Amino acid sequence: MSVNTRKVAIVGCGFVGAAAAFSLMQSGIYSEMVLLDADRAKAEGEALDISHGLPFAKPMKIYAGDYDDLADASVIIVTAGAGQKPGETRLDLVKKNVAIFRDIIPQIAARKPEGILLIVANPVDILTYAAAKLSGLPENRVFGSGTLLDTARFKYLLGEHLGVDNRRVHAFIIGEHGDSEIAVWSSANVSGVPIHDFCEMRGHFRHEEAMERIAADVKNSAYEIIEKKKATYFGVAMAVRRICEAIAGDEKTIMPVSFVQHGEYGVEGVALSIPAIVGKNGVETAVPVSLDEAERAALKKSGDTLKAVLNEAFPE
Repeated sequence: MSVNTRKVAIVGCGFVGAAAAFSLMQSGIYSEMVLLDADRAKAEGEALDISHGLPFAKPMKIYAGDYDDLADASVIIVTAGAGQKPGETRLDLVKKNVAIFRDIIPQIAARKPEGILLIVANPVDILTYAAAKLSGLPENRVFGSGTLLDTARFKYLLGEHLGVDNRRVHAFIIGEHGDSEIAVWSSANVSGVPIHDFCEMRGHFRHEEAMERIAADVKNSAYEIIEKKKATYFGVAMAVRRICEAIAGDEKTIMPVSFVQHGEYGVEGVALSIPAIVGKNGVETAVPVSLDEAERAALKKSGDTLKAVLNEAFPE
């Protein structure tokens, strides 16, 4: 079945799935959206609720469906899984959500989809690897939202720190979407001006202290939000929308997404985030960003951390 470039599917209608559906309805990217959930009534309720806003948006068909409805979707977004509870790390979710993926992914693969499989459920790196292996789809078409949201948080906090438009901040968070993530300071810049030079221009000279604080704030953002409102979903919903825009428009934009690594930076046999060119075919190629020795070592360590969890939770 050929891909319908105007159709998107969301598997899992919890907080993240519903927020992503709402964001995509407003985007105008798609004219058809199918929602799936283990609780069919939940999917039907979300479809109905979001559909009632269509007179304020663009024409779109939104409905609850089943796995057969996924076959021709251009992007299948998988948010299904247990949520992260207060005090729980993303990696604590591993075994519960790998078990859920062992049920979901083969059912998706059985429909022989030719679109993109976008993994958003946590821990996203482990589940992206599991989805790639369980689906048997070409690896370029299976990737996760990864550290795209962490990178947005990084840019936002740097923009606040420097009193500058955060869209002009160019910096990445790479590695695990979680506690071993790495803030890439060595190549960070504001419109081409190296980050430390820009900091000094704005009257900030205590670089080490600021770097530690901002990186920690990025890493702990999700924990803080979960502590305050029990879940995070708006930020990641906007990250999902941004990825879908890049795919639908074949933008070939560069974003840090999670995909299976084959030796880049010495990391192999695990999925984690490094910047990549993303377009209609998914991940086209990794982008070799400049890393200093400490960042390179930290990325390797992040990969090793994920590999240890993967070996325990997803023995192939």
